[in-house]
Amino acid sequence: MTEKDLRERIKEAAVEHFNKNGYHGTTIRNIAKDVNCSLPMIYYYYKNKKELFDEIIKKEYFKILKKQASLLKIDNIIDFYTKFIYELNSLSNYDKQVYRLGIKVYLSFDGDEELMDHMDEWEKSILPRHRELLKPYTKNVNNEEAIVRTLVHLLETMIVNIVVKDRYLPKDEIREEISIVLQSCADNS
Repeated sequence: MTEKDLRERIKEAAVEHFNKNGYHGTTIRNIAKDVNCSLPMIYYYYKNKKELFDEIIKKEYFKILKKQASLLKIDNIIDFYTKFIYELNSLSNYDKQVYRLGIKVYLSFDGDEELMDHMDEWEKSILPRHRELLKPYTKNVNNEEAIVRTLVHLLETMIVNIVVKDRYLPKDEIREEISIVLQSCADNS
């Protein structure tokens, strides 16, 4: 096994353990056992469990978010959001597990204070990002703030259904829900 393969396998096993047992219930010893390597070998790559968990959240989780966003272009705002959510159905099992861990940290269910603070900073950018995306479509709409907040809540609910509850959401169902929220925006485009 190459060094890169071993490092990836360590992360894969860690993601499984963190999902199953939480941050505090996961041990480096159990990860080493699953990877079939020694404790010193894991400590060669990661100083401690915190560093491993931080890498999964700070690098892997945000890499998935960036990758999903990079697949999109805005031609029609309803199609844009529909595609964003629908594509989550086809995430690999590993990516869904990493995403699930990110959600747990985002909701302050797992991780440490430093990582939760990192996620809080990211959370502060959610509404402004969506306001900016919707700005061209909400210029003649009176209830812009209500639309943005309702949309973000709907997106979070659908993400939880797909990623956390492992449910498949059909494209037409996603589109219908998003259309209800964004109907006045679609009328203005």
